[in-house]
Amino acid sequence: MKRRGITTFGTAVVLGALVACSSPSAVEESASESESSEVEQEQSVRDELNIAQTAQPPTLDTAQTVSAVALDIAGNIYQQLFQLDGNYEPQPILAESYELSDDGKTYTIALRKGIQFHNGEEMTAEDVVASMNRWLTVSSRAKELLDGATFTEVDRYTVELTVEQATSDVLILLASQAQFPSIMPKEIVESASADGFEEYVGTGPYQFDDWQQDQYIRLVRNDDFQSLEGEPSGFTGEINAPTEALTYHFVSDHFTRISGLQTGLYDIADSIPLENYDLLEEDESIEIESVPGGTLTAFFNTNEGVLSDEELRHVVLAALDNEEIMLASYPLPELFSLDPGYLNENQEQWATDAGADYYNQADPDLAMQLLKETDYDGEEITILTTPDYNEMYNGSLVIQEQLRNIGMNVSVDTFDFATFLETKDDRSRWDLFLASTGYQLTPPQLLAVTPEWAGLDDEQVRSGLMAVREAASQEEAAEEWANVQQYLYEIGSSTVLGHYDSFVAVHEDVEGFELFEAPVVWNASIKE
Repeated sequence: MKRRGITTFGTAVVLGALVACSSPSAVEESASESESSEVEQEQSVRDELNIAQTAQPPTLDTAQTVSAVALDIAGNIYQQLFQLDGNYEPQPILAESYELSDDGKTYTIALRKGIQFHNGEEMTAEDVVASMNRWLTVSSRAKELLDGATFTEVDRYTVELTVEQATSDVLILLASQAQFPSIMPKEIVESASADGFEEYVGTGPYQFDDWQQDQYIRLVRNDDFQSLEGEPSGFTGEINAPTEALTYHFVSDHFTRISGLQTGLYDIADSIPLENYDLLEEDESIEIESVPGGTLTAFFNTNEGVLSDEELRHVVLAALDNEEIMLASYPLPELFSLDPGYLNENQEQWATDAGADYYNQADPDLAMQLLKETDYDGEEITILTTPDYNEMYNGSLVIQEQLRNIGMNVSVDTFDFATFLETKDDRSRWDLFLASTGYQLTPPQLLAVTPEWAGLDDEQVRSGLMAVREAASQEEAAEEWANVQQYLYEIGSSTVLGHYDSFVAVHEDVEGFELFEAPVVWNASIKE
């Protein structure tokens, strides 16, 4: 995709040079021409981008959600101290620099000065401390991986992070996308309820404008945004926000989302229905962007209900035919792959086939034999799902059929995505659910090992993950992770079903769009 090469900053530099070397009349004439050029440029860019999302976000409180829809939208509103560049390296964003103590437990972080929130207030250390300490308290991942950590104010533009244990992944945790720590004004942080915020105020290139329930969220350009310099890379580099407004439409019906893209109602469509992949690929007005996406994973209720029995979880593992499940979820074989690893297959450090003996057994005869050896007496097994994500819904129906074929009594409870997430947290209401989970950079960030996600709270998992984080070398860390993955399969707490690519359909007229960990739209525009 092309990126716009003209920015207001570039125009200002040229104008400044003209002022320095021209006569007054020449200056006036050149300035007039420059202003005219700027007006033409502004007029040449359409004032709105329309983005079709498959579901309404449950919240825009980033510390409390792993919803990709929520994080994609909120990423335009909020910024972090550090964010990932295109090489997945943490880079300072609202931080200017940092120093690490010799014992690896204290990070002294200098903040950028003069950064304004959307409400016109300047960002200072007290805002950062309030935001980050709330994140440490609210985020399930932060609570698990940075337990005992705290932020304190050193001076107006300096904060200090103290951690209890030196580990290699602290900055990666601060910069990661899932449940990312948004920086916002102290008074808004302090006003937050258990349900989140009533105001969405950040420092990002776009600010919150309107949320019409079940219809759309509209963001408008932050004209006071102070961009970093440098080539855009991942979530870093220059942001010029050429488009005045971004409107995220909630379009759960897949046909409506695709037809809207083809007719020009929408400019970008996320989570495209893969059964229409060939149709879209043949449409010359649409470009399909793809990146390695993540895993479709089945999570078991290890705490209560029928599948809290480990023997019954192994019955299910024996029965699952992952290829059949993945073909129902991603209808073309080239759109997925089968592998037991929980992390990106291309991420060599963490790639392992540990637990492969339990993976994709597709052996109903073995499953029926194992079932006879248990105390199962026809109790109902409930699969929780949502039609808002085609792969989760279709995969659940296939699993229902596979388990019924070995003699299990299985029902499927279906909810919209927001209700699915709420219901998931009530572990008395489900035994199994599927989720398409994006790749993480390190094993401890995986939802499969996050206790608050599906309820797995296991001391051996915790100690194994700490061994990964404290390892003296990458090789040692990889070995420790292989041990943890093997254990996850041995206890049957979850299973990867397969790996998928993420696809976003973009109209050919859109410029400046990038697909990274999420669709990056803040530099996107369409010429009139």
